[in-house]
Amino acid sequence: MIRNFGWWRRTSESLQAAVFGDAWPAALVARMWRPPFRVWHERIELQKPLGTAARLRIGFASDFHAGPLTPPESIESACRALADACPDLVLLGGDFVSLAARHASRLLAPLQGVTAPLGVFAVLGNHDHWAGAAEVVEVLRQAGVSLLTNRSHRLASPYHNTLLVGLDDHISGQPDPAGPEWDETSATVLLLHQPSGLLDAGNRPFDLAFAGHTHGGQIVLPGGFAPVVPQGALSRRYLAGRYCLDAGRHLLVSVGLGNSGLPLRLGPVPEIIICDLAAP
Repeated sequence: MIRNFGWWRRTSESLQAAVFGDAWPAALVARMWRPPFRVWHERIELQKPLGTAARLRIGFASDFHAGPLTPPESIESACRALADACPDLVLLGGDFVSLAARHASRLLAPLQGVTAPLGVFAVLGNHDHWAGAAEVVEVLRQAGVSLLTNRSHRLASPYHNTLLVGLDDHISGQPDPAGPEWDETSATVLLLHQPSGLLDAGNRPFDLAFAGHTHGGQIVLPGGFAPVVPQGALSRRYLAGRYCLDAGRHLLVSVGLGNSGLPLRLGPVPEIIICDLAAP
């Protein structure tokens, strides 16, 4: 059995699939009001060289949740914004689907429009594992996305001192921090599905980590309290935003794009991150 997919989760997912079908909740929400969207711009000063380049622009998107709960407009807006930002590199943080792996096919055309000179890389999220990772991975392959699960990738010159590391989802995947290369002398970007993946990375060296999963709570009450936060030991501690960790490391947690459990958000606005890394 897939990790963290016990009887309660199976019952909940089956009930949602039966009630929501394939499309109507998101279509209804989209008709009632235009789904908002934002581009979060961030800049981080590194303590290590990228190579001989002075700047690396990274586009990050997470939690597409293709299926009946997410308006297709949210996904299409995100992919257009990623392309328009002209990033050097694109990272995708998992949860491409929500209730069924077959919904990954809805991502094929939008993701095919997302390209970057240094490539497009992804890790899987808990929903991808629950729904059927193999089918999701095949759609990503067709879209030109490289899977970075439990492996590393060194960028080409002039970014030859930059290392990408990806780990599988903390609660439903099989994260293996011993699999990738880790190099404390390289500018290292860590791709996770959720903040709790930091527990898997431990004290291994990285400079910047990207994560999603939390949805920023998805429903946030007046005063800023999120009554329900997705499972994960660090989900509430690192709910959304930029965090400074120990040893000069940084964590960016996106509220993501899609919906889970309900076909709407109150508070957290769907977003992508455009992050410029500046060499010393």
